[in-house]
Amino acid sequence: MDLKNKIRVIEGFPTDGISFKDITTLLQDAEGLKQCINQMADKFKDLHVDIIVGPESRGFIFATPLAYLLGTGFVPVRKPGKLPAESIKYEYELEYGKDSLEIHKDSIKPGQKVLIIDDLLATGGTMVAAAKLVEQLGGEVVGLGFLIELMDLRGREKLSKYRVESLVKYN
Repeated sequence: MDLKNKIRVIEGFPTDGISFKDITTLLQDAEGLKQCINQMADKFKDLHVDIIVGPESRGFIFATPLAYLLGTGFVPVRKPGKLPAESIKYEYELEYGKDSLEIHKDSIKPGQKVLIIDDLLATGGTMVAAAKLVEQLGGEVVGLGFLIELMDLRGREKLSKYRVESLVKYN
């Protein structure tokens, strides 16, 4: 099954010049979603990961069933103020401003092999932040996985020190 055929492309959303990749059409297709999670599992089953991390919010969609399938736990990375226990924050630059992500301090143990999963690799900023949080807690980032990679935004370059896998690529 070609997963790209299950993703709806909407031109001009949210603004002119943007070609939005709408994953809701894939998510509502039972076989497409199953194939997506199975393909991600195949990409990373050789790593024997201890825990899977997913950034808010679409990372949760793919990271949680993948954690189940690979027999690991799941750790959410969230926007500031959303986690109830003691957490650490990583602030990063956006094209026009700053953003930050947080993770619970006790969610990653030193030496754990961590796989980080998200829906989309664009510029790489979110994934760099998630990886830095894991590393601050002593975890080893062994892989980064995405459903979609927007090749022309070159996010992979920011992540060159990590193993990066994506299922669907757009230029």
